Amino acid sequence: MDASGSEGSVQNGREDGDAASGSGENPSRSRKTQLKRKAGMKARKAKKARASRPDYTIQQGEDMLLYISNTSSQSEGLLWTNRRKKVFKTKSLKNQNKKKKPARPKSRLEKKPVKVEEEDKFSERQLEAEDRWGQHLPEEVLVNIFQMVVTQDGAVPFLCRVGRVCRLWNAAASTLILWRKVAVSHCWIQPARGQTEKTTNRIKETVTWLAQNRFSQLRDFTLCHWATGVDFALETVSKFCPHLQSVHLSYCKGLTASGLRSLGLHSRSLQRINLQHSEFQVEGLVEYLEEHGKQIRQMLFTRSHKNDKVLAAIAKGFCPDLELLEVNKKLDSKDTELSVCFQSLQKACPKLKIFRMFNIQIQHKAMRKRDESEEGFPLLDEFCIANTEYSYMTDQVLLDILFGSTKLRVLDLRGSTRITTCGLAQLPCPKLECLFWGQYFTKNIGFTSVKKNLHLLVEKWGPTLQQLDITNQPFTEADLEVALTFLPQVAEADTLLSLNLSGTKITPQALRPVVERMTALNYLNLSSCRNLPRGVKKIYRSQEEVRELLDNLH
Repeated sequence: MDASGSEGSVQNGREDGDAASGSGENPSRSRKTQLKRKAGMKARKAKKARASRPDYTIQQGEDMLLYISNTSSQSEGLLWTNRRKKVFKTKSLKNQNKKKKPARPKSRLEKKPVKVEEEDKFSERQLEAEDRWGQHLPEEVLVNIFQMVVTQDGAVPFLCRVGRVCRLWNAAASTLILWRKVAVSHCWIQPARGQTEKTTNRIKETVTWLAQNRFSQLRDFTLCHWATGVDFALETVSKFCPHLQSVHLSYCKGLTASGLRSLGLHSRSLQRINLQHSEFQVEGLVEYLEEHGKQIRQMLFTRSHKNDKVLAAIAKGFCPDLELLEVNKKLDSKDTELSVCFQSLQKACPKLKIFRMFNIQIQHKAMRKRDESEEGFPLLDEFCIANTEYSYMTDQVLLDILFGSTKLRVLDLRGSTRITTCGLAQLPCPKLECLFWGQYFTKNIGFTSVKKNLHLLVEKWGPTLQQLDITNQPFTEADLEVALTFLPQVAEADTLLSLNLSGTKITPQALRPVVERMTALNYLNLSSCRNLPRGVKKIYRSQEEVRELLDNLH
């Protein structure tokens, strides 16, 4: 115990001595120790700071100086990490300083966006109120607006789409008056894929729903590009549409006797059947005409070697009240010639008003001599046998067809090269308004002879003629000059509206009186007229353009 106590006393004594020496007994010695400590710190710092050496060395080659880098990847990495640490410290200090900033009260300028938000909300409310204008219109006004669109674009799909806008629009679109004329195209199917059973069922459901809920006042129904389901559509529509008057199938396939039989059972008001460019069962149509042909007023179909029976059925008298008969042919069809007995048609259809046959070479089949009691077509208003290849129509055949047509207003003989001016002058129609006698050929067909006496037609129909087409007719220059000079003397200034002289030998002297005096002329075709100067041979489509032509006619 004594030994330990003596050792502790000795240590305490040393400590006290040291404290005494540092306090004030030897001041010079304490300054020396402080200087030594400072010098030691500087030496340590100098040892730590390495001598900077260049990052490259220069060596001299044969003809150039070579710069060789001395930096290693380790030193670069150390230097890079030190920099990152310094940047991190500065960022942390900045964040600390930001946190220490006291919160300031917002100024009046900073409070302005609240007012902008309030203004935006007010403008949105105003826009919503403006967008709701259609919901506050009277239903009668909406119906009138929809009627204008339906007249221009059709009922489907317009009415189906607007009926989903709101209740008011749905009520207006459901008005049965808007659904009197409907054209339904077939739904789109991806190419090279057939129609699935699910799609077929949906189509049938849609047609059934429309017929039950929208088609009760339907008058005119059209199907376009239906390859399947034509019979189902006609059967459904005919059952629920007692006022149906017209059926039009455009580029459709698959019409059989079943669909036509359904039309005969339910559609007692049907008057118009248009089957142009569509495939149908000929026997079914002939059977329909035999039973219900008395109610048909208009018949239109495309001619082929299979459906010549349809024209034969009409000539037998199955459609006594027929007023319009139009027959055309397919563009790729080679069956162009058709034998027609006009005497049978005159007896079978005495009320016929419009007769049209396009691109068909008609061969008149005369059965016997004409009787004096026959009347021909006394109500005929339009007769058209336009053709682009060749025609068998002659003056005598034309006279046999139109001998009783005193009310004829439109005569279309395009492509009839065998018709002459003397034959036309013998026709019994004194008030013809439109004469189309141009030559439009897809093949090189020579004219029989030069035509003369155009002034006979001007004298006969000049006072009433509104449209005249003599394209490519081989009249002489003198004959054209006499006829066109005489035309302004016979006709009034506002009578002639359209004049087609394309490909003729018209001269400026013959053309000038017509342009000066016929003030209502709004269409003039002078293309391919070789006797006219350059800049004049073109089409004029307004009265202003025709008036400007006078300055170029010398």
